[in-house]
Amino acid sequence: MKFIPAIDRYIFRLVLMPMLAVFIIAASLLVLDKMLKLFEFVGNEGGPISVVFRMLANLLPEYASLAIPLGLMLGILFAFRKLSTTSELDVMRAVGLSYTRLLRVPYAITLVLAAVNFGIVGYLQPYARYWYEQLDFELRSGALGASIKVGEFTTLEDKMALRIDKSEDNGRHLIGIFARFTSPSGQVATISAREGTFLALKDSPDTIVLRLTQGQIVQDEPGHAPRVLSFSRHDLPIDLPAIEKFRQRGGKEREYILPELLRIGWNEQVSQATRNQTRASFNYRMVEVVMMLLLPLLAVSLAVPPKRSTSSLGMFLSIVMVVAYHKVNEYGQAAAAQGRFDPMLILWGPFVLFALLIVWMFWRIAFVPGGQPIGALEKFVGNLGKRVMKLFNRGKKAEAA
Repeated sequence: MKFIPAIDRYIFRLVLMPMLAVFIIAASLLVLDKMLKLFEFVGNEGGPISVVFRMLANLLPEYASLAIPLGLMLGILFAFRKLSTTSELDVMRAVGLSYTRLLRVPYAITLVLAAVNFGIVGYLQPYARYWYEQLDFELRSGALGASIKVGEFTTLEDKMALRIDKSEDNGRHLIGIFARFTSPSGQVATISAREGTFLALKDSPDTIVLRLTQGQIVQDEPGHAPRVLSFSRHDLPIDLPAIEKFRQRGGKEREYILPELLRIGWNEQVSQATRNQTRASFNYRMVEVVMMLLLPLLAVSLAVPPKRSTSSLGMFLSIVMVVAYHKVNEYGQAAAAQGRFDPMLILWGPFVLFALLIVWMFWRIAFVPGGQPIGALEKFVGNLGKRVMKLFNRGKKAEAA
């Protein structure tokens, strides 16, 4: 690291820690919010708890694509805010270090993270989304081995209703069993047993055996008197339902990687609706990645508060601007996918306007002496805060009187 100037190493340390902290916090909040919903969904479907963490793992690329730009921007913003509030930035400017020179390390970090994000949204995220949809399908269809719910009737193959009082060994050992079985000939068998165990058959993988112990069978056949049989052990074969195979990847535009989006979006043999969706998805992914190249300029423009001020307005405004722009892109993708607008216009138009605004803000802070891109807004918020404090103080004096 000795060949890297000390000022660059210092800025790198200032950017790295808040960037990683914001990335971890943002990703954790997204994961925790989804985790609660997945636990409820998997519990209702009777699936194993481990599938929750497998589904969350497949959502991580999607959450990372959102957290990486936010972490990058706030990391740079916090670093330059610290330099400004401690007057280190003034010293650096006084010795001839311009803002463009100080942005050398932040832009090196940006290029690396932009490449990582490009790989995520272009290649990893489509596969992860498909695997998530596959797990969701298998959970709903029972391919993941949904367990029999305790205290509720479970219907198997529309021929057998089963209820248990207690379940052990991950659902393989059942206690307090009541079952009602209807044969194709119309015979009804009501079975009660103290306990039972599921056994697999090597020769018939589509059939399992429920081995019952210590129970009774009441057979009721039309035209005949019911018969009651007691048993110490009875094997009840159960045919497993046929599980439909999941579709191939590509059922949705979000599951296509970038080369596939290019091939489908400009293929005249594909329907217009499909082309609109794939073109919208391609342009949305690209504009989200390219936007990262402007985040260092935005962060620096909003990081430096006015002199003799420690206002955090720039930090708040940066989050609002990035989130609002992301929502505009989401709307643009949806509108372009429906064919209402050309994706180049609805997605790259706002990008050009936002880019011009950011470049103007950076030019004001970097090349205009005393320039403050949000100076008027800072002054307005400061005056508003003073008025609120005056009203608050008047209220306190009135209460004291």
